[in-house]
Amino acid sequence: MTTTDHPSESTTAETSCRLCDLPTPTQPITDPEVDGEFCCRGCLEVQRSLGDLDDAAATAVKDAIEGDDSTDRTPEAEDEDGEAAFFAVDGMHCTTCEAFLEGRGRTRDGVYDVEASYATDTVRVRYDPDVLAEDDLLEILSGYGYTASRRKDGSPGGDANETAAFLAGGGFFGMMVMVMYAFFLYPTYFGYAPVVDFGGYDGLYVFGYIWIMSSFVLFYTGWPILRGAYVSLRAGVPNMDLLVALAALSAYVYSTLAMGVGRTDLYFDVSVAIILVVTGGSYYERKIKQRAVGRLSALTEQSIDDARRADGETIPIDAVEPSDRLLVRPGERVPLDGEIVEGSAAVDESLVTGESAPVGKRPSDPVAGGTVVTDAPIVIEVDDPATSTLDRLVELLWEIQSSTPGVQRLADRLATVFVPIVIVISGAAVAWTLLSGGGFTTAMLLGLTVLIVSCPCALGLATPLAIASGIKTATDRGIIVTAEAVFEDAPEIETVVLDKTGTLTEGAMSVVSVHGEHPDEVVRRAAAVESLSEHPIAAAIVEYASDSTAPSTGAATDGGTAAVDPDTFDRASRGVSAPVDGAETVVGHPDLLRERGLSIDAEIQRRIEATRDAGDVPVVVGWGGRARGVIVVGDTPRSEWRETVETLAADRDIIVLTGDEGAAADRFRSVDGVSEVFDGVPPEAKAETVRRLRRRGPVAMVGDGSNDAPALAAADLGVALGSGTKLAGDAADAVVVDDDLRAIPETFQIAERTNGRIGQNLGWAFVYNGLAIPLAVAGLLNPLLAAVAMAASSTLVVANSSRSLGPFDRDEP
Repeated sequence: MTTTDHPSESTTAETSCRLCDLPTPTQPITDPEVDGEFCCRGCLEVQRSLGDLDDAAATAVKDAIEGDDSTDRTPEAEDEDGEAAFFAVDGMHCTTCEAFLEGRGRTRDGVYDVEASYATDTVRVRYDPDVLAEDDLLEILSGYGYTASRRKDGSPGGDANETAAFLAGGGFFGMMVMVMYAFFLYPTYFGYAPVVDFGGYDGLYVFGYIWIMSSFVLFYTGWPILRGAYVSLRAGVPNMDLLVALAALSAYVYSTLAMGVGRTDLYFDVSVAIILVVTGGSYYERKIKQRAVGRLSALTEQSIDDARRADGETIPIDAVEPSDRLLVRPGERVPLDGEIVEGSAAVDESLVTGESAPVGKRPSDPVAGGTVVTDAPIVIEVDDPATSTLDRLVELLWEIQSSTPGVQRLADRLATVFVPIVIVISGAAVAWTLLSGGGFTTAMLLGLTVLIVSCPCALGLATPLAIASGIKTATDRGIIVTAEAVFEDAPEIETVVLDKTGTLTEGAMSVVSVHGEHPDEVVRRAAAVESLSEHPIAAAIVEYASDSTAPSTGAATDGGTAAVDPDTFDRASRGVSAPVDGAETVVGHPDLLRERGLSIDAEIQRRIEATRDAGDVPVVVGWGGRARGVIVVGDTPRSEWRETVETLAADRDIIVLTGDEGAAADRFRSVDGVSEVFDGVPPEAKAETVRRLRRRGPVAMVGDGSNDAPALAAADLGVALGSGTKLAGDAADAVVVDDDLRAIPETFQIAERTNGRIGQNLGWAFVYNGLAIPLAVAGLLNPLLAAVAMAASSTLVVANSSRSLGPFDRDEP
C-alpha cells in the first residue's frame, strides 16, 4: 500500500476531500484501495476504516444524517446554493413547531430550504439574496406566536424567565380561584349549606370573580399551550398541547355556559389546575433548554473584524482581497488563511487543530485563519478565495446544530395517535349518551370528564421532572447537563470517541524530564534563554525552572533577565540562543544545534530518539561546542485515563481520535479497551468521522477544544471537559466541570438511571390513562373526581422523580 503525502507549498480548490470537503493539495492523498482524493492521510484512513461509498450512497447517507428530504425542497434548491442565514426563534417548544416553521418558510419565493431545531431554538434558512433580504426572512419566520431574531444580536429565545413570568402570574390568580372554591363551592359538593346565596348578587359576585381569575390563567398563563395547539392544527400534526388545550378549554367553556344558566357545578378549578400543572412542567423543560442556547458565542467572539496590511494600514476584514499582504504581530490571530511571505514564528494552532504544541512556520508555509502567532511578527499573503478556517468551523457548527432534529419526548411521539383516540372516545361517549336518552348536560359532562381524566399532565411531567432530577444529581457530581438529549441518547451509545489532546492528555506542554551530565546547569541555562521567548515550550521550561520542586537553577531563573542581555537574544525558526555566563547557549531542535556547529554525542542522540518514540518533544541544550543535555517536553496522559477507558470499554467500543501522528498517537494503540486509533485527522474531518461512525450505531464524542465542537455537535451525545474551551462546552450535551475523566462513565450511569426513571413515570402515566378513561366512559367519574385523579397521578410522578439516583462508582467506600 502506498500513499502520497501532500506538499505544503500550494493548494487548489478544483477538487475537494472525499471525507471533509476541504480543498485537496496539488498532489492529493490517494490510495489504490480507497476511491477518492483526500486532503490528508487522516481523512484517507478514516475513509478506509469506516468503509467506502459510491456517490449515490454517500449522498443518501448524508441526507439521512442531516435530516434532508428532497420531497420538501423547492425546485430551485436542486440547482442553487444561495446563502445561509441563522435565526433564533422564540416560541418553539415541540417538533410540531419545527414542521410548521419549515413548511411556512418553504412556501415563499426565494427560499430554497428551511431547517428548524426546537432543541436549540435555531432556524437555518437557505435563500436567494437577490430575491429576499434578511429582514424579509425575519418577517417570514415571525408571527403566530413566534418571534425571530438574528442569532448574533443576542442569545436565542426560549428563556425560562418568560415561562416563569407566565407561571407566577397564573399561580397568583389560580390561588385566588382555589380560595374562592374552598370557601364557597367545595363545601356544597359535600352537602353543606352554601355560605352565600348563589341565586343573588353575592353568588353573581363569586362566580364573576372566579370567571375573571380563571380567564386570566387560561388565556395568559395558558397562552403558550393554546398557541401550541393552534400550530399543531395548522401543521396537521396533533400534539399533547392540543389535548391539554381541549381539556382546559372544555372545562372553561362548559363552566361558563353552566354559570350563565344558573348552575353551580362549575369546573373552572379543573381548567386552572390543568394549565398550572402543565406550565410548571414546561418551566422545568425550558430551564433545561436555556442551558443549550447561546452556542458559538466564544468562538464568534474570537472572529476577526479587522486586518492590518503590511504597510500598517488597518482595514475591515471584508475589504481584504486575495493576494493582499497582511502583517500579524505576536499575540494576534491570523485574520484569513494564507501563506507566510516574510518572517518566521511559532504558531499556536490549538483553536483549529486542538494540538497543544505550537508549530514553527517559515516563508512558504501555510497558516490558517484563527490561529495565533506567538513569538514573532510575520507577513502573510491571503489565499484565493479569502477565507478563514475559524469561520469554516463556525459555519460547520451552525450547520450541524441547526440541522439536528429537536429532542422528541415519547409523549410527543405518541401524541399523533393518542390525541385523536381520546377525542374520538370523548365524542363517542357524548353521542352514545344522547342516543340512549341521556340529557344534553349529562352527555356534555361525560365528554368533559373523558377529556379531563385523559389530560396528559402525568405524561407531560414524566420526562421533564425526571430530567430535572437527573440534572440536579449530575450537577452535584460535577457534571453540567446542557441538553436533555443526554438522558434519551446515552443508554443507547455503542461507540465512544475520545479526543486525545486535552482529553486523554493534560492538554498543555510541560517538562517531563531532564537528561544530561549536569541537569541543574542544563535547566538553568535553558530557562535563562527561553525566558525571552513567548513560545509555549519556552514557557514550560521557564515554569519548570521556577518550580520549587525542580533542580536548583540559580539566579538565571529570577525572570531569566539577570543572565541574558535581550540585545544578544537570537530567535531562529527552530529554537533560540543567547550568551549565558559568557558562553553562547543554543536551545531547540537538534538540527539547530548542528547548524550552529555544536556536536551531539551518541548518548544524547539516543535520548532524542527515545523521546520522539514516546511521542514527546526533545529540546536540546548546548554550549561550548557540544550538546550538554535534553529537556523532554510533552503533553502527558491523564493519570485516570486508563481506568476510564477500561470502564467505558466494558459496554462500548472505544476509539481515539487525534490530529497528531506518529508516536504521540501510537502510544494509545496497544492499550486494552481501545478498539481503533484514527490519527492525523483535521478538525473538519473529525465531525465527518463521527458521522461515518454513526452508521455503525449511536456515537458519543468526548473532547475539550474548539476544534472538537463540530464533532461534539455531530455526535448523538457530546461530552466536554471543563478544562476545555467555552465553545466545546457550548457544543456538548454535558460538561465535566471538575475535569475528572472518571466522571465520563458516571455521566452514562446517571443518564441510564434517569432514563429508567422516565420509563417508570411514563409507564405509570399509561397505566393511569388505561384505567381512568374506561371509568370515565362508564360514568363512574365526574369532572371533579377526574381532576383529583389527574392530580394524584401527577403527584406520584413528582414523588418518583424526586428519589435519589445514587450511589455511583466514584463514591468513596
